[in-house]
Amino acid sequence: MNNQIFSLQPFPSTESFPNFKITGNISRNSNQLAIYYSLGGDLKEIAISSPSNAPSRKYELWEDTCFEFFLGIKDSQRYWEFNLSPAGHWNVYCFDGYRQGMQEETAFEKLPFSVQNQTDALVLALDVNLDKIISAEQAIEVGITTVIKHRGGEVTYWALTHRGAAADFHLRDSFIIEL
Repeated sequence: MNNQIFSLQPFPSTESFPNFKITGNISRNSNQLAIYYSLGGDLKEIAISSPSNAPSRKYELWEDTCFEFFLGIKDSQRYWEFNLSPAGHWNVYCFDGYRQGMQEETAFEKLPFSVQNQTDALVLALDVNLDKIISAEQAIEVGITTVIKHRGGEVTYWALTHRGAAADFHLRDSFIIEL
C-alpha cells in the first residue's frame, strides 16, 4: 500500500484568503484508490453547495467549489479528471492527451464519496476501485486540485504545484504523486 500526505497551494499565491488550508492524503492498495481532503478555515467565506438529496453525475462542477484530482497512467498521455462537489454531485472525464479528446468516462455509474461539513472544516473522502479504467499493475501519476469559490465571487485554484503561467490542472508535469 502506498500512502501520501498532501497540502495544496493557491494560484496565484493569494494574500486575500490567508486563513484557508487544504490538506489530505491519498493511498492506493492494489487498485483501490482512497483520497481524503480537508478544507480548513473560515468556511463562511466560501460558497459551498448544500448536500443534495439525489447526488448524480453533473457537468461543469468546476465552476463552483469542487474537489478534483487528475489520474494518468505513467508513460502514457491518457488521463482522467475526477470532479467531486460538496453537494454530492460528481463526474469523471477521460482525455487522450493534454486537453484532447475529452469525453465522459462511462465506466463509472457512481462515485462512492462522503462529505462532512464540520464547524471548522469541510471533509471529503472518496474510496474508488480503478479496475474499470486501469490495471492494478499500471503505475499512476496523480495531480490533486481544488477550486474554491468565495462568497464574493472570486475563484481560487489550489493544487500540489502550479507549473504553468496560469492555473492549469491539466499539465501532466503537475501530476507529481506516483502510486
